[in-house]
Amino acid sequence: MKRLKLAVIALFALVAVSNVNAQDENNPWAVGFGLNNVDFYNTDDFSEQVKDLLGNNDWNVLPSISRISADKYLNKGFSLQLAGSLNKIETVTRKDDSDFLYWAVDAIVKYDLNNLVGETAWFDPYVYLGGGYTSVDSNGEGMLNAGVGFNTWFNDNLGLNFQTGTKKGFADEVKAHYQTTLGLVIKFGGKDTDGDGVYDKDDACPEVAGLKEFNGCPDADGDGIKDSDDACPNVAGLASMNGCPDADGDGVADKDDMCPNAKGTKANKGCPDADGDGVVDKNDKCPSQAGPMANGGCPWPDTDGDGVLDKDDKCVNVAGPASNNGCPKPVINVEDENMLSEYAKAILFNVGKSSFKPGVTAKLNEMVKVMNNNPSATFVIEGHTDSSGSAPLNLRISEKRAIAVRDYLVKQGVSTTRLEAIGFGEGEPVATNKTRAGRAQNRRVVVKVTNKK
Repeated sequence: MKRLKLAVIALFALVAVSNVNAQDENNPWAVGFGLNNVDFYNTDDFSEQVKDLLGNNDWNVLPSISRISADKYLNKGFSLQLAGSLNKIETVTRKDDSDFLYWAVDAIVKYDLNNLVGETAWFDPYVYLGGGYTSVDSNGEGMLNAGVGFNTWFNDNLGLNFQTGTKKGFADEVKAHYQTTLGLVIKFGGKDTDGDGVYDKDDACPEVAGLKEFNGCPDADGDGIKDSDDACPNVAGLASMNGCPDADGDGVADKDDMCPNAKGTKANKGCPDADGDGVVDKNDKCPSQAGPMANGGCPWPDTDGDGVLDKDDKCVNVAGPASNNGCPKPVINVEDENMLSEYAKAILFNVGKSSFKPGVTAKLNEMVKVMNNNPSATFVIEGHTDSSGSAPLNLRISEKRAIAVRDYLVKQGVSTTRLEAIGFGEGEPVATNKTRAGRAQNRRVVVKVTNKK
């Protein structure tokens, strides 16, 4: 008896330090085995019965495994238990006043009280109600069972069970008594849909096999980053790259790196640009010499050495000043050239059109006189716009306006072979396009002499 008392005390100590995992749909089966104590009523007074139960003079304990049980979780905190117990009765009223066999088969329904109060995280109490058949000294009958109990678990599968309750019959063949049990309980059959060893209740990815350290979620490439957080789940990578590799160590993940094996910059999508001309080396025809993208990363040539690059030089093989697009200028009166510029400033057009505003033709007629006074000179008529509107539209308007000036001059007798009309759109502003005054300056016609030496 003393050993059982010590076991009960040890049980309560374990409860205080154990974690609990209640039997539920993830652990639907449990088996138990241990000791049972039978204590017959000696009074009808309940308080006296409790005192009698807590005493030890009339406890009956078989010092071996004397009770086995099997539990099946049903639903919503309810579970069904079938149990068989065996005992030797030596005390009914007084110590050693009897000597007969006791056995019982019971079926009870248990209800987990955590469903009412919430998970206690350390204590799993329950109440039970049921019935069974009990035999004492060859006399037996069906008896009603009711009581309380609790489990405390050492781990996910092994725990300690304590249960105590009363049994009361209806035919008076067996005297009413308390039965108290103490033993080990083992639960099993936990649901693990993906078979990864993590029960579904704890598995953040219950349909996909994974790792315990990731709560059951997978890490396919083994880089320490679970697939749901891994931008490259099938290739091992770096945490700083969201799980993607960076083979060249340039800070651009290989999946975004246009040059994964050559260290580059983020601005160039991971590609290097040795000469810093904005053309990445793999596309640069002159990777060690800065040049524009339009020429494949190479500098533009200047065939005639006049300082005007061939792309801008209208006389590639003949040196000429930049002011004349690389062509030599003809002899022309400086005053006449200045007059042409002044007349050009007065050439105004209707908004969004190539038709002239009133008074413009008078200035054009004066321009005709200057051109006729310099019959060997050739001219280019440039149309320019501000940046309002789209670039293609601005280019078309500038071309139409330059042509309109050229056509008027031709009608007034200037040879078409001396005139060229070009539209530059918004590409060559002379002032800012952010102000009204600046935009007004950018909307202009420029007349230049093209063969002045």
